[in-house]
Amino acid sequence: MWHQKIIQLKEKRRGFHLITDEVLSALPEMTAVNVGQLHLFLQHTSASLTLNENCDQTVRSDMEQYFLRTVPDKGDYQHDYEGADDMPAHIKSSLLGVSLLLPISQGRVLLGTWQGIWLGEHRIHGGGRRIIATLQGNS
Repeated sequence: MWHQKIIQLKEKRRGFHLITDEVLSALPEMTAVNVGQLHLFLQHTSASLTLNENCDQTVRSDMEQYFLRTVPDKGDYQHDYEGADDMPAHIKSSLLGVSLLLPISQGRVLLGTWQGIWLGEHRIHGGGRRIIATLQGNS
């Protein structure tokens, strides 16, 4: 079985956002998969997807502070046509990546106890984001 859909995320402020429920609730077809995988691909160059802490929101704010210090907006970048936050957003996106591959068993994604799907929004005004979700598996 293969199933693919585009998940449209609402606009989020710059930072890291736990989007596990938003993504998985958009995929009711997953309940039919006994063994398989879910591939998530973010169609943007200034945001990212990653897995991390799903409980304590201070982890997300600490992560944002780390990236703001490590890849500052006011760096010496040649690419600045779209604003001071654009090139740093591209760097952060490349560092973290834009896709995840997750195992599915008995209709559920097999995340660890404290793992959640994060969207890293690296632009101050990034707009809505699209994720292509591809389910593959047997029922």
